[in-house]
This record gives sequence, C-alpha cells and structure tokens, in this order.
Amino acid sequence: MTTFSDTTAALVQLAELEAALARCRAPGGSATALSEMARAQDALLAALPPRYAEVLHGLLDRLESSALFSEESCSFSQKGLLDSLQQWVDKAGDVLRRAG
Repeated sequence: MTTFSDTTAALVQLAELEAALARCRAPGGSATALSEMARAQDALLAALPPRYAEVLHGLLDRLESSALFSEESCSFSQKGLLDSLQQWVDKAGDVLRRAG
C-alpha cells in the first residue's frame, strides 16, 4: 500500500525527472545524464505499477542507444524518444495524483 509520504516522495522525484527531461531537450543536454537520473528514482518507480518501470527502462535503453549514433544512422529518433518519455511522465503523474 502506498502512503501519503510515499506518494509525495514519488511526486517530488517525478518533478525532478521532468526537469531533467527539459535539460536533456536543451542544447547540449545529455541523454546519459537523463538516463542515469531516471534509473535512480526508486521512490517514483516503487509508487507506480510494475509495468511503468518496464516501459521506462525500455525507453531509457533506446535513448542511450540513440545517443551513440547520429540521428540519421539510428532506427529511432532521440526527439521521438524524449516525446515518449514526456508521455510516460504525464501518465505517471496522473496515476500518482489519483493515488494521493
């Protein structure tokens, strides 16, 4: 069972993740830094259904791979992955707000 303080901690981590996503989108932003930060959000992932962690880790794996190649040589775009991460953040926020 998720408590109020668990939900609050998860919402704080979600806000931090969204800020990291914005930094990644900015010129010079680092996909690696975003991925490392996102993977460390234990309270956030613990407060969400398990499927959310699976989806997030899949997106982060692809984002890390895309950072190794130029946009043209990669089978998926970094912008598209960042857009998908934003959708994940939005949906996770909805779940947490309903739980809190």
